Amino acid sequence: MPKLPTTAKRTSSLVPFQHKTFRSLWSAALVSNLGTLVEGVAAAWLMTSIATSHGMVALVQSSTTLPYMIFSLAAGALADNFDRRRIMLTAQLLMVCVSAFLAFLTYAGEMTPWILLGLTFLIGCGWALHDPSWQASMGDILPREHLPSAVALNGMSYNLMRSIGPAIGGLIVATAGAAFAFLFNVFCYFALIAALLRWKAVRARQALPREAFGSAMAAGFRYVLLSPNLLKVMCRSFIFGLTAVVILALLPLVAREQIKGTAVTYGVMLGFFGLGAICGALLIGRVREVLSNEWVIRGAFFILAISCFFLAWSEHVWLSCLLLMPAGAAWIQSFSLFNVTVQLSAPRWVVGRALSLYQTATYGGMAAGSWLWGELADVQGVSGAFLVASVVLLIGGLIGIVLRQPDFETLNLDPTNKFSEPTLQLDLRPRSGPIMVMVDYRIDQRDVPEFLSVMTSWRKARLRDGARQWALLRDLEKPELWTECYHVPTWVEYVRHNNRQTQDDAEIVARLEALHRGDCPPKTHHKIERQTVRVHDDLPLRPHLDRT
Repeated sequence: MPKLPTTAKRTSSLVPFQHKTFRSLWSAALVSNLGTLVEGVAAAWLMTSIATSHGMVALVQSSTTLPYMIFSLAAGALADNFDRRRIMLTAQLLMVCVSAFLAFLTYAGEMTPWILLGLTFLIGCGWALHDPSWQASMGDILPREHLPSAVALNGMSYNLMRSIGPAIGGLIVATAGAAFAFLFNVFCYFALIAALLRWKAVRARQALPREAFGSAMAAGFRYVLLSPNLLKVMCRSFIFGLTAVVILALLPLVAREQIKGTAVTYGVMLGFFGLGAICGALLIGRVREVLSNEWVIRGAFFILAISCFFLAWSEHVWLSCLLLMPAGAAWIQSFSLFNVTVQLSAPRWVVGRALSLYQTATYGGMAAGSWLWGELADVQGVSGAFLVASVVLLIGGLIGIVLRQPDFETLNLDPTNKFSEPTLQLDLRPRSGPIMVMVDYRIDQRDVPEFLSVMTSWRKARLRDGARQWALLRDLEKPELWTECYHVPTWVEYVRHNNRQTQDDAEIVARLEALHRGDCPPKTHHKIERQTVRVHDDLPLRPHLDRT
Protein backbone atom coordinates (compact mmCIF):
# COMPACT_ATOMS: atom_id res chain seq x y z
CA MET A 1 0.00 0.00 0.00
CA PRO A 2 2.22 2.82 -1.24
CA LYS A 3 2.19 6.12 0.57
CA LEU A 4 0.57 9.03 -1.24
CA PRO A 5 3.20 11.36 -2.70
CA THR A 6 2.92 14.91 -1.50
CA THR A 7 3.96 18.01 -3.39
CA ALA A 8 3.36 20.60 -0.71
CA LYS A 9 3.55 20.96 3.04
CA ARG A 10 0.45 19.63 4.74
CA THR A 11 -1.88 22.38 5.94
CA SER A 12 -4.73 22.29 8.43
CA SER A 13 -7.99 20.83 7.12
CA LEU A 14 -9.74 23.90 8.56
CA VAL A 15 -7.72 26.47 6.61
CA PRO A 16 -10.61 27.35 4.21
CA PHE A 17 -12.41 28.92 7.19
CA GLN A 18 -9.87 31.76 7.02
CA HIS A 19 -11.87 33.04 4.03
CA LYS A 20 -14.97 35.01 5.02
CA THR A 21 -17.02 34.06 1.95
CA PHE A 22 -16.37 30.37 2.48
CA ARG A 23 -17.35 30.64 6.16
CA SER A 24 -20.60 32.37 5.27
CA LEU A 25 -21.60 29.91 2.54
CA TRP A 26 -20.53 26.87 4.55
CA SER A 27 -22.58 27.94 7.57
CA ALA A 28 -25.65 28.60 5.43
CA ALA A 29 -25.23 25.24 3.68
CA LEU A 30 -25.23 23.64 7.13
CA VAL A 31 -28.77 24.90 7.75
CA SER A 32 -29.89 23.99 4.24
CA ASN A 33 -28.48 20.47 4.64
CA LEU A 34 -30.45 20.07 7.87
CA GLY A 35 -33.69 20.86 6.05
CA THR A 36 -32.81 18.53 3.17
CA LEU A 37 -32.16 15.63 5.51
CA VAL A 38 -35.35 16.24 7.47
CA GLU A 39 -37.26 16.24 4.19
CA GLY A 40 -35.50 13.06 3.04
CA VAL A 41 -36.48 11.20 6.20
CA ALA A 42 -40.07 12.41 5.86
CA ALA A 43 -40.32 11.37 2.20
CA ALA A 44 -38.82 7.91 2.79
CA TRP A 45 -40.98 7.21 5.83
CA LEU A 46 -44.11 8.58 4.15
CA MET A 47 -43.51 6.18 1.26
CA THR A 48 -43.38 3.21 3.65
CA SER A 49 -46.85 4.25 4.79
CA ILE A 50 -48.53 4.81 1.42
CA ALA A 51 -46.81 2.11 -0.70
CA THR A 52 -46.66 -1.65 -0.24
CA SER A 53 -43.68 -2.39 -2.51
CA HIS A 54 -40.08 -2.41 -1.32
CA GLY A 55 -39.12 -1.14 -4.75
CA MET A 56 -41.24 2.01 -4.32
CA VAL A 57 -39.48 2.80 -1.03
CA ALA A 58 -36.05 2.41 -2.67
CA LEU A 59 -37.21 4.60 -5.59
CA VAL A 60 -37.39 7.60 -3.24
CA GLN A 61 -33.58 7.52 -3.25
CA SER A 62 -33.57 7.09 -7.05
CA SER A 63 -35.93 10.02 -7.59
CA THR A 64 -33.50 12.45 -5.94
CA THR A 65 -30.36 11.08 -7.65
CA LEU A 66 -31.71 10.41 -11.17
CA PRO A 67 -31.83 14.16 -12.06
CA TYR A 68 -28.05 14.35 -11.59
CA MET A 69 -27.59 11.73 -14.29
CA ILE A 70 -29.98 13.48 -16.67
CA PHE A 71 -29.24 17.17 -16.16
CA SER A 72 -25.75 17.47 -14.65
CA LEU A 73 -23.91 18.05 -17.94
CA ALA A 74 -26.31 20.83 -18.92
CA ALA A 75 -25.92 22.32 -15.44
CA GLY A 76 -22.14 22.11 -15.77
CA ALA A 77 -22.24 23.95 -19.11
CA LEU A 78 -24.33 26.66 -17.46
CA ALA A 79 -21.88 26.85 -14.54
CA ASP A 80 -18.93 27.42 -16.90
CA ASN A 81 -20.67 30.08 -18.98
CA PHE A 82 -23.04 32.00 -16.71
CA ASP A 83 -22.99 33.68 -13.31
CA ARG A 84 -22.75 30.76 -10.88
CA ARG A 85 -24.30 32.72 -8.01
CA ARG A 86 -27.44 33.43 -10.04
CA ILE A 87 -27.71 29.81 -11.11
CA MET A 88 -27.61 28.70 -7.47
CA LEU A 89 -30.22 31.29 -6.49
CA THR A 90 -32.52 30.09 -9.28
CA ALA A 91 -32.12 26.48 -8.13
CA GLN A 92 -32.86 27.36 -4.51
CA LEU A 93 -36.02 29.28 -5.41
CA LEU A 94 -37.21 26.35 -7.54
CA MET A 95 -36.80 24.00 -4.60
CA VAL A 96 -38.61 26.37 -2.23
CA CYS A 97 -41.66 26.28 -4.50
CA VAL A 98 -41.63 22.50 -4.95
CA SER A 99 -41.11 21.79 -1.24
CA ALA A 100 -43.96 24.14 -0.32
CA PHE A 101 -46.26 22.31 -2.75
CA LEU A 102 -45.09 18.98 -1.31
CA ALA A 103 -46.03 20.16 2.20
CA PHE A 104 -49.44 21.39 1.02
CA LEU A 105 -50.40 18.13 -0.73
CA THR A 106 -49.29 16.04 2.23
CA TYR A 107 -51.24 18.20 4.69
CA ALA A 108 -54.32 18.00 2.44
CA GLY A 109 -54.10 14.20 2.33
CA GLU A 110 -53.76 14.12 -1.45
CA MET A 111 -50.32 12.51 -1.58
CA THR A 112 -49.85 9.32 -3.62
CA PRO A 113 -46.66 7.29 -4.21
CA TRP A 114 -46.18 8.57 -7.76
CA ILE A 115 -46.85 12.21 -6.86
CA LEU A 116 -44.32 11.89 -4.04
CA LEU A 117 -41.74 10.48 -6.45
CA GLY A 118 -42.49 13.22 -8.99
CA LEU A 119 -42.03 16.03 -6.48
CA THR A 120 -38.86 14.56 -4.97
CA PHE A 121 -37.60 14.22 -8.56
CA LEU A 122 -38.17 17.97 -9.08
CA ILE A 123 -36.28 18.73 -5.87
CA GLY A 124 -33.48 16.54 -7.21
CA CYS A 125 -33.54 18.62 -10.41
CA GLY A 126 -32.97 21.72 -8.30
CA TRP A 127 -29.95 20.19 -6.62
CA ALA A 128 -28.64 18.91 -9.97
CA LEU A 129 -28.74 22.50 -11.23
CA HIS A 130 -27.20 23.88 -8.03
CA ASP A 131 -24.33 21.49 -7.30
CA PRO A 132 -21.99 22.00 -10.32
CA SER A 133 -22.06 25.76 -9.74
CA TRP A 134 -21.55 25.28 -6.00
CA GLN A 135 -18.56 22.99 -6.40
CA ALA A 136 -16.99 25.01 -9.23
CA SER A 137 -17.37 28.15 -7.09
CA MET A 138 -14.95 26.74 -4.52
CA GLY A 139 -12.14 27.39 -7.00
CA ASP A 140 -13.34 30.99 -7.34
CA ILE A 141 -13.36 31.56 -3.58
CA LEU A 142 -10.25 29.64 -2.51
CA PRO A 143 -6.70 29.09 -3.80
CA ARG A 144 -6.01 25.77 -5.50
CA GLU A 145 -4.05 24.31 -2.57
CA HIS A 146 -7.06 24.70 -0.27
CA LEU A 147 -9.51 22.83 -2.52
CA PRO A 148 -9.00 19.34 -0.97
CA SER A 149 -9.78 20.74 2.48
CA ALA A 150 -12.77 22.69 1.14
CA VAL A 151 -14.26 19.59 -0.51
CA ALA A 152 -13.80 17.61 2.70
CA LEU A 153 -15.40 20.40 4.77
CA ASN A 154 -18.36 20.58 2.40
CA GLY A 155 -18.82 16.85 2.79
CA MET A 156 -18.46 17.20 6.54
CA SER A 157 -21.12 19.94 6.52
CA TYR A 158 -23.63 17.52 5.03
CA ASN A 159 -22.64 14.67 7.30
CA LEU A 160 -22.55 16.84 10.39
CA MET A 161 -26.22 17.46 9.78
CA ARG A 162 -26.69 13.82 8.84
CA SER A 163 -25.60 12.92 12.37
CA ILE A 164 -28.50 14.90 13.88
CA GLY A 165 -30.80 15.83 10.98
CA PRO A 166 -32.39 12.41 10.45
CA ALA A 167 -33.07 12.03 14.17
CA ILE A 168 -34.67 15.49 14.18
CA GLY A 169 -36.57 14.54 11.06
CA GLY A 170 -37.80 11.31 12.60
CA LEU A 171 -38.90 13.18 15.72
CA ILE A 172 -40.76 15.79 13.64
CA VAL A 173 -42.49 13.10 11.55
CA ALA A 174 -43.45 11.12 14.66
CA THR A 175 -44.83 14.14 16.53
CA ALA A 176 -46.06 16.62 13.90
CA GLY A 177 -46.32 14.59 10.69
CA ALA A 178 -44.53 14.56 7.32
CA ALA A 179 -46.22 17.77 6.13
CA PHE A 180 -44.59 19.79 8.91
CA ALA A 181 -41.20 18.23 8.10
CA PHE A 182 -41.57 19.36 4.47
CA LEU A 183 -42.55 22.86 5.65
CA PHE A 184 -39.51 22.93 7.95
CA ASN A 185 -37.29 22.38 4.91
CA VAL A 186 -38.90 25.31 3.08
CA PHE A 187 -37.64 27.71 5.73
CA CYS A 188 -34.17 26.11 5.80
CA TYR A 189 -33.63 27.03 2.15
CA PHE A 190 -33.68 30.73 3.03
CA ALA A 191 -30.40 30.53 4.97
CA LEU A 192 -28.48 29.65 1.81
CA ILE A 193 -30.50 32.09 -0.30
CA ALA A 194 -29.53 34.92 2.10
CA ALA A 195 -25.84 33.93 2.03
CA LEU A 196 -25.81 33.84 -1.78
CA LEU A 197 -27.43 37.28 -1.92
CA ARG A 198 -24.71 38.65 0.43
CA TRP A 199 -21.89 37.14 -1.65
CA LYS A 200 -20.73 39.69 -4.18
CA ALA A 201 -18.97 37.40 -6.59
CA VAL A 202 -16.45 39.06 -8.91
CA ARG A 203 -16.85 37.52 -12.36
CA ALA A 204 -13.98 37.99 -14.78
CA ARG A 205 -14.88 40.05 -17.82
CA GLN A 206 -15.38 37.81 -20.84
CA ALA A 207 -13.44 39.04 -23.85
CA LEU A 208 -15.09 36.44 -26.09
CA PRO A 209 -18.75 35.71 -26.81
CA ARG A 210 -20.34 33.08 -24.58
CA GLU A 211 -20.07 29.51 -25.89
CA ALA A 212 -23.18 28.12 -27.54
CA PHE A 213 -24.95 25.75 -25.17
CA GLY A 214 -24.59 22.67 -27.38
CA SER A 215 -20.94 23.44 -28.13
CA ALA A 216 -20.22 23.94 -24.44
CA MET A 217 -21.62 20.50 -23.58
CA ALA A 218 -19.71 18.91 -26.47
CA ALA A 219 -16.49 20.58 -25.25
CA GLY A 220 -17.04 19.10 -21.78
CA PHE A 221 -17.57 15.61 -23.20
CA ARG A 222 -14.51 15.95 -25.42
CA TYR A 223 -12.25 17.08 -22.58
CA VAL A 224 -13.27 14.21 -20.31
CA LEU A 225 -13.06 11.57 -23.06
CA LEU A 226 -9.48 12.68 -23.81
CA SER A 227 -8.47 12.68 -20.12
CA PRO A 228 -7.68 9.10 -18.99
CA ASN A 229 -7.52 10.01 -15.30
CA LEU A 230 -10.97 11.61 -15.37
CA LEU A 231 -12.41 8.56 -17.13
CA LYS A 232 -10.97 6.27 -14.45
CA VAL A 233 -12.44 8.40 -11.67
CA MET A 234 -15.87 8.37 -13.29
CA CYS A 235 -15.86 4.62 -13.88
CA ARG A 236 -14.92 3.93 -10.27
CA SER A 237 -17.43 6.47 -8.91
CA PHE A 238 -20.21 4.87 -10.98
CA ILE A 239 -19.38 1.43 -9.58
CA PHE A 240 -19.13 2.81 -6.06
CA GLY A 241 -22.46 4.65 -6.32
CA LEU A 242 -24.17 1.58 -7.82
CA THR A 243 -23.12 -0.68 -4.95
CA ALA A 244 -22.69 1.54 -1.87
CA VAL A 245 -26.16 3.12 -2.21
CA VAL A 246 -27.71 -0.16 -1.01
CA ILE A 247 -27.39 1.07 2.58
CA LEU A 248 -29.25 4.33 2.06
CA ALA A 249 -31.81 2.76 -0.27
CA LEU A 250 -32.80 -0.09 2.07
CA LEU A 251 -32.20 1.51 5.48
CA PRO A 252 -35.89 2.52 5.92
CA LEU A 253 -36.80 -1.14 5.45
CA VAL A 254 -34.12 -2.26 7.92
CA ALA A 255 -35.57 0.09 10.51
CA ARG A 256 -39.18 -0.88 9.83
CA GLU A 257 -38.96 -4.64 9.17
CA GLN A 258 -35.80 -6.04 10.73
CA ILE A 259 -35.66 -3.85 13.82
CA LYS A 260 -39.41 -3.14 14.06
CA GLY A 261 -38.68 0.53 14.73
CA THR A 262 -40.32 3.87 14.01
CA ALA A 263 -39.38 6.99 12.06
CA VAL A 264 -37.25 8.03 15.05
CA THR A 265 -35.34 4.73 14.83
CA TYR A 266 -34.67 5.34 11.14
CA GLY A 267 -33.48 8.86 11.91
CA VAL A 268 -31.14 7.68 14.65
CA MET A 269 -29.63 5.06 12.35
CA LEU A 270 -29.04 7.65 9.63
CA GLY A 271 -27.51 9.85 12.33
CA PHE A 272 -24.90 7.22 13.15
CA PHE A 273 -24.11 6.90 9.44
CA GLY A 274 -23.55 10.67 9.39
CA LEU A 275 -21.48 10.55 12.58
CA GLY A 276 -19.19 8.02 10.93
CA ALA A 277 -18.92 10.30 7.90
CA ILE A 278 -17.85 13.21 10.12
CA CYS A 279 -15.09 11.07 11.63
CA GLY A 280 -14.06 10.02 8.13
CA ALA A 281 -13.90 13.65 6.97
CA LEU A 282 -11.73 14.65 9.94
CA LEU A 283 -9.35 11.77 9.26
CA ILE A 284 -9.04 12.31 5.49
CA GLY A 285 -5.69 14.09 5.72
CA ARG A 286 -4.08 11.45 7.93
CA VAL A 287 -5.46 8.56 5.90
CA ARG A 288 -4.06 10.00 2.66
CA GLU A 289 -0.64 10.42 4.27
CA VAL A 290 -0.56 6.66 4.86
CA LEU A 291 -2.47 5.24 1.87
CA SER A 292 -2.49 5.92 -1.84
CA ASN A 293 -5.73 7.04 -3.46
CA GLU A 294 -6.33 3.54 -4.81
CA TRP A 295 -6.08 1.95 -1.38
CA VAL A 296 -8.43 4.53 0.12
CA ILE A 297 -11.07 3.59 -2.48
CA ARG A 298 -10.37 -0.13 -2.25
CA GLY A 299 -10.57 -0.02 1.54
CA ALA A 300 -13.91 1.84 1.34
CA PHE A 301 -15.38 -0.93 -0.83
CA PHE A 302 -14.20 -3.59 1.62
CA ILE A 303 -15.48 -1.73 4.70
CA LEU A 304 -18.91 -1.28 3.12
CA ALA A 305 -18.97 -4.97 2.15
CA ILE A 306 -18.36 -5.97 5.78
CA SER A 307 -21.02 -3.54 7.04
CA CYS A 308 -23.60 -4.86 4.56
CA PHE A 309 -22.84 -8.48 5.47
CA PHE A 310 -23.53 -7.93 9.17
CA LEU A 311 -26.46 -5.57 8.56
CA ALA A 312 -28.16 -8.47 6.79
CA TRP A 313 -28.29 -10.37 10.11
CA SER A 314 -28.73 -7.52 12.57
CA GLU A 315 -32.01 -7.26 14.48
CA HIS A 316 -30.75 -4.83 17.14
CA VAL A 317 -30.68 -1.08 16.71
CA TRP A 318 -27.43 -0.67 18.66
CA LEU A 319 -25.58 -3.18 16.45
CA SER A 320 -26.94 -1.64 13.25
CA CYS A 321 -25.85 1.82 14.41
CA LEU A 322 -22.32 0.58 15.14
CA LEU A 323 -22.13 -1.02 11.68
CA LEU A 324 -23.31 2.19 10.00
CA MET A 325 -20.48 4.31 11.45
CA PRO A 326 -17.59 2.74 9.46
CA ALA A 327 -19.87 2.67 6.42
CA GLY A 328 -20.38 6.44 6.73
CA ALA A 329 -16.63 7.00 7.07
CA ALA A 330 -15.95 4.93 3.95
CA TRP A 331 -18.67 6.80 2.07
CA ILE A 332 -17.26 10.29 2.71
CA GLN A 333 -13.64 9.24 2.18
CA SER A 334 -14.43 7.89 -1.28
CA PHE A 335 -16.67 10.64 -2.58
CA SER A 336 -14.39 13.36 -1.23
CA LEU A 337 -11.42 11.78 -2.98
CA PHE A 338 -13.32 11.39 -6.26
CA ASN A 339 -14.41 15.03 -6.16
CA VAL A 340 -10.97 16.45 -5.38
CA THR A 341 -9.32 14.35 -8.11
CA VAL A 342 -11.75 15.73 -10.69
CA GLN A 343 -11.25 19.35 -9.55
CA LEU A 344 -7.45 19.04 -9.65
CA SER A 345 -7.49 17.30 -13.05
CA ALA A 346 -9.50 19.94 -14.96
CA PRO A 347 -8.66 23.58 -15.76
CA ARG A 348 -11.05 26.32 -14.66
CA TRP A 349 -12.67 26.79 -18.09
CA VAL A 350 -14.13 23.26 -18.02
CA VAL A 351 -14.20 22.36 -14.31
CA GLY A 352 -17.99 22.80 -14.02
CA ARG A 353 -18.58 20.39 -16.89
CA ALA A 354 -16.02 17.89 -15.58
CA LEU A 355 -17.70 17.94 -12.16
CA SER A 356 -21.12 17.56 -13.76
CA LEU A 357 -20.03 14.49 -15.72
CA TYR A 358 -18.56 13.05 -12.54
CA GLN A 359 -21.92 13.65 -10.85
CA THR A 360 -23.71 12.09 -13.81
CA ALA A 361 -21.65 8.91 -13.36
CA THR A 362 -21.95 8.85 -9.58
CA TYR A 363 -25.63 9.65 -9.24
CA GLY A 364 -26.49 7.58 -12.27
CA GLY A 365 -24.96 4.62 -10.46
CA MET A 366 -26.85 5.52 -7.29
CA ALA A 367 -30.17 5.87 -9.12
CA ALA A 368 -29.72 2.53 -10.89
CA GLY A 369 -28.49 0.89 -7.70
CA SER A 370 -31.44 2.14 -5.63
CA TRP A 371 -33.87 0.60 -8.10
CA LEU A 372 -31.83 -2.60 -8.42
CA TRP A 373 -31.50 -3.23 -4.68
CA GLY A 374 -35.18 -2.39 -4.11
CA GLU A 375 -36.26 -4.94 -6.72
CA LEU A 376 -33.88 -7.52 -5.28
CA ALA A 377 -35.30 -6.89 -1.79
CA ASP A 378 -38.77 -7.64 -3.16
CA VAL A 379 -37.54 -11.03 -4.41
CA GLN A 380 -34.89 -12.07 -1.85
CA GLY A 381 -35.88 -9.98 1.14
CA VAL A 382 -33.89 -7.18 2.75
CA SER A 383 -31.32 -9.57 4.25
CA GLY A 384 -30.80 -11.32 0.92
CA ALA A 385 -30.24 -8.01 -0.87
CA PHE A 386 -27.60 -6.98 1.69
CA LEU A 387 -25.78 -10.31 1.35
CA VAL A 388 -25.65 -9.99 -2.44
CA ALA A 389 -24.49 -6.37 -2.10
CA SER A 390 -21.61 -7.41 0.19
CA VAL A 391 -20.31 -9.78 -2.49
CA VAL A 392 -20.68 -7.16 -5.25
CA LEU A 393 -18.85 -4.58 -3.10
CA LEU A 394 -15.92 -6.97 -2.68
CA ILE A 395 -15.76 -7.37 -6.46
CA GLY A 396 -15.94 -3.58 -6.82
CA GLY A 397 -12.87 -3.20 -4.63
CA LEU A 398 -10.93 -5.78 -6.63
CA ILE A 399 -11.70 -3.93 -9.88
CA GLY A 400 -9.05 -1.46 -8.73
CA ILE A 401 -6.41 -4.01 -9.72
CA VAL A 402 -7.12 -3.26 -13.39
CA LEU A 403 -8.80 0.18 -13.09
CA ARG A 404 -6.54 1.95 -10.64
CA GLN A 405 -7.65 5.18 -9.02
CA PRO A 406 -5.17 7.93 -10.07
CA ASP A 407 -3.32 9.99 -7.51
CA PHE A 408 -3.84 13.75 -7.43
CA GLU A 409 -2.65 15.63 -10.50
CA THR A 410 0.47 17.77 -10.01
CA LEU A 411 -0.06 19.63 -13.29
CA ASN A 412 -0.23 23.41 -13.36
CA LEU A 413 -3.59 24.03 -15.02
CA ASP A 414 -3.61 27.81 -14.61
CA PRO A 415 -4.04 29.66 -17.94
CA THR A 416 -0.94 31.16 -19.54
CA ASN A 417 -2.77 34.34 -20.63
CA LYS A 418 -0.03 34.93 -23.22
CA PHE A 419 -1.99 34.57 -26.45
CA SER A 420 -2.58 37.66 -28.55
CA GLU A 421 -4.55 37.63 -31.77
CA PRO A 422 -2.42 37.87 -34.92
CA THR A 423 -2.85 40.83 -37.24
CA LEU A 424 -4.94 39.78 -40.23
CA GLN A 425 -5.20 41.33 -43.68
CA LEU A 426 -8.74 40.06 -44.21
CA ASP A 427 -11.68 41.57 -42.38
CA LEU A 428 -12.94 38.49 -40.52
CA ARG A 429 -15.99 38.43 -38.31
CA PRO A 430 -15.95 36.34 -35.11
CA ARG A 431 -18.06 33.62 -36.74
CA SER A 432 -16.10 33.50 -40.00
CA GLY A 433 -14.76 30.07 -40.77
CA PRO A 434 -13.87 27.24 -40.90
CA ILE A 435 -10.30 28.12 -39.96
CA MET A 436 -7.33 25.92 -40.81
CA VAL A 437 -4.12 26.36 -38.79
CA MET A 438 -0.72 25.07 -39.89
CA VAL A 439 2.47 25.24 -37.82
CA ASP A 440 5.82 24.49 -39.51
CA TYR A 441 8.75 22.89 -37.64
CA ARG A 442 12.26 22.03 -38.85
CA ILE A 443 13.46 18.90 -37.06
CA ASP A 444 16.81 17.12 -37.33
CA GLN A 445 16.56 13.44 -38.16
CA ARG A 446 18.17 12.45 -34.84
CA ASP A 447 15.44 14.39 -32.95
CA VAL A 448 12.48 12.83 -34.79
CA PRO A 449 11.68 10.14 -32.16
CA GLU A 450 11.61 12.71 -29.37
CA PHE A 451 9.62 15.12 -31.56
CA LEU A 452 6.98 12.48 -32.26
CA SER A 453 6.76 11.64 -28.56
CA VAL A 454 6.19 15.28 -27.60
CA MET A 455 3.70 15.69 -30.44
CA THR A 456 1.66 12.82 -29.03
CA SER A 457 1.12 14.82 -25.83
CA TRP A 458 0.52 18.02 -27.80
CA ARG A 459 -2.11 16.34 -29.97
CA LYS A 460 -4.11 15.37 -26.87
CA ALA A 461 -3.88 18.91 -25.53
CA ARG A 462 -4.97 20.40 -28.87
CA LEU A 463 -7.98 18.09 -29.15
CA ARG A 464 -9.02 18.60 -25.52
CA ASP A 465 -9.02 22.36 -26.08
CA GLY A 466 -11.23 22.21 -29.18
CA ALA A 467 -9.06 21.45 -32.23
CA ARG A 468 -10.54 19.19 -34.90
CA GLN A 469 -9.07 17.04 -37.68
CA TRP A 470 -5.59 17.27 -36.19
CA ALA A 471 -2.81 15.84 -38.35
CA LEU A 472 0.98 15.82 -38.51
CA LEU A 473 2.50 16.03 -42.01
CA ARG A 474 6.07 15.52 -43.30
CA ASP A 475 7.32 17.14 -46.47
CA LEU A 476 8.46 14.61 -49.06
CA GLU A 477 10.94 16.97 -50.78
CA LYS A 478 12.23 18.49 -47.53
CA PRO A 479 12.00 15.72 -44.92
CA GLU A 480 13.25 18.00 -42.15
CA LEU A 481 10.05 20.07 -42.57
CA TRP A 482 7.11 18.94 -40.42
CA THR A 483 3.68 20.61 -40.38
CA GLU A 484 1.11 20.39 -37.64
CA CYS A 485 -2.37 20.97 -39.05
CA TYR A 486 -5.80 21.30 -37.40
CA HIS A 487 -9.18 22.96 -37.90
CA VAL A 488 -11.53 25.03 -35.75
CA PRO A 489 -15.10 25.99 -36.75
CA THR A 490 -14.74 29.78 -36.53
CA TRP A 491 -12.20 32.47 -35.78
CA VAL A 492 -13.62 33.08 -32.29
CA GLU A 493 -13.23 29.37 -31.55
CA TYR A 494 -9.59 29.61 -32.60
CA VAL A 495 -9.06 32.44 -30.11
CA ARG A 496 -10.93 30.50 -27.43
CA HIS A 497 -8.81 27.42 -28.18
CA ASN A 498 -5.60 29.35 -27.55
CA ASN A 499 -6.92 31.07 -24.43
CA ARG A 500 -7.48 27.62 -22.91
CA GLN A 501 -3.77 26.84 -22.99
CA THR A 502 -2.45 26.03 -19.51
CA GLN A 503 0.97 26.41 -17.93
CA ASP A 504 1.48 22.68 -18.36
CA ASP A 505 0.66 23.02 -22.07
CA ALA A 506 3.23 25.82 -22.28
CA GLU A 507 5.90 23.36 -21.14
CA ILE A 508 5.04 21.12 -24.10
CA VAL A 509 5.29 24.10 -26.45
CA ALA A 510 8.71 24.94 -24.99
CA ARG A 511 9.91 21.39 -25.66
CA LEU A 512 8.72 21.61 -29.27
CA GLU A 513 10.43 24.96 -29.77
CA ALA A 514 13.66 23.53 -28.33
CA LEU A 515 13.57 20.78 -30.97
CA HIS A 516 12.91 23.26 -33.78
CA ARG A 517 16.10 24.04 -35.79
CA GLY A 518 14.98 27.01 -37.87
CA ASP A 519 16.45 30.49 -37.60
CA CYS A 520 13.03 31.80 -36.51
CA PRO A 521 10.38 30.32 -34.21
CA PRO A 522 7.96 27.79 -35.76
CA LYS A 523 5.88 29.57 -38.40
CA THR A 524 2.08 29.56 -37.92
CA HIS A 525 -0.21 29.94 -40.92
CA HIS A 526 -3.88 30.90 -40.52
CA LYS A 527 -6.16 30.05 -43.41
CA ILE A 528 -9.89 30.30 -43.98
CA GLU A 529 -11.52 27.62 -46.08
CA ARG A 530 -13.37 28.58 -49.23
CA GLN A 531 -15.93 26.36 -50.86
CA THR A 532 -16.81 26.64 -54.51
CA VAL A 533 -20.20 25.94 -56.10
CA ARG A 534 -21.09 25.22 -59.70
CA VAL A 535 -24.03 27.42 -60.65
CA HIS A 536 -24.32 26.03 -64.20
CA ASP A 537 -22.25 23.39 -65.85
CA ASP A 538 -21.12 25.89 -68.49
CA LEU A 539 -20.16 28.62 -65.99
CA PRO A 540 -16.87 28.87 -64.08
CA LEU A 541 -16.65 28.13 -60.36
CA ARG A 542 -17.01 31.07 -58.01
CA PRO A 543 -15.98 31.51 -54.35
CA HIS A 544 -18.57 31.09 -51.62
CA LEU A 545 -19.34 33.94 -49.22
CA ASP A 546 -17.76 34.11 -45.75
CA ARG A 547 -19.63 32.35 -43.02
CA THR A 548 -21.01 34.86 -40.56
